[in-house]
Amino acid sequence: MKEIVIYLIAIASSLFILGYSVHMFVGGLVSPTTETIVITSVCLVGAIVIGFMAWDVIKRRRGQ
Repeated sequence: MKEIVIYLIAIASSLFILGYSVHMFVGGLVSPTTETIVITSVCLVGAIVIGFMAWDVIKRRRGQ
């Protein structure tokens, strides 16, 4: 259980930093609507990648 809490904190902070870094890159270059779409898209891809990594960790731990 303690492990899940640590993973959730790491996931939330990683996605927050990812979204903020995208905001810093495109913040003044595009319209606010486009910026929101880009941030949402990048965070969605990031969440999918993090989910795949978590699935891999779970698969490897059950295999051992």
